[in-house]
Amino acid sequence: MIVLLFLAQTLRIAIPYLFAASGGVISERAGLIGLGLEGYMLGGAFCGAVASYYTGNAWLGLLGAVVGGVLLALLYAVTSIRFRGDQVVIGIAINLFASGATRFFLRLLFHSSANSPRIPGFGVEQTGTGWLAIARNPLIWIGILAVAFMAWLLYRTPFGLRVRAVGEHPAAAMSVGIRVARVRYLAVALSGALAALGGAYLAFDQHQFTAEMSAGRGFIALAATIFGRWDPVRAALACLLFAAAETLQIQLQGAQVIPSQFVEMIPYALTIVALAGVVGRAVPPAALGKVEGL
Repeated sequence: MIVLLFLAQTLRIAIPYLFAASGGVISERAGLIGLGLEGYMLGGAFCGAVASYYTGNAWLGLLGAVVGGVLLALLYAVTSIRFRGDQVVIGIAINLFASGATRFFLRLLFHSSANSPRIPGFGVEQTGTGWLAIARNPLIWIGILAVAFMAWLLYRTPFGLRVRAVGEHPAAAMSVGIRVARVRYLAVALSGALAALGGAYLAFDQHQFTAEMSAGRGFIALAATIFGRWDPVRAALACLLFAAAETLQIQLQGAQVIPSQFVEMIPYALTIVALAGVVGRAVPPAALGKVEGL
């Protein structure tokens, strides 16, 4: 029973990572660094909460989250592709912009700098936190399907072939008639939509938006993307590993056998150790972070 509960909690914690890492894979395979995943998640969580609150419908809230994530992603894409900005700097700027904008509009709309009022969710409150809660939450199933969809899209469709081509050798892709900029715009927009769904999951799971509620999950999802060597399934497995570490952290905090400061370090320490073992051996897309000559 304890093992089953541990696995259930691991899966619930992994869902926002799965969404964001799937978005990170498609963006980076197209040659654009996914450093803005944190901002997409936070923006998606806020837009989803606002849409859900004012419409009273969680599904319309999801639509609002996707719109918010796509807009942030397109802002990143325009500044990176059209104006050839440094992708690392722009990614950090997107995260800072999302952090400041959500706090501003949180105070403007709800007269609070900390959290929104309660919003409609998917009934998880009434079913607890075990396997029944998982079965009743459609976002968990959508998150799992997102991984399979991304694997199919990248390896089984003409669009996926174009994404991989522009991420490896954009000049060669352009020589055979592929519109590199268009493919990259679409890939980044899809990245923003997926990461925003991860943020919406956080807001709907808590039935409210809380300032900075993404709490670094976008960066861990980016680490999972690298650890998974830019493959959707491997990245998903990395997400489950990081989620298991976070679940262990929660369990140890409840047991109070280790000082809480050390317990809180577990997911981040695991991230550092995992990346230290893979960086240098993993080969990223050859054109990642490069837009010169297009």
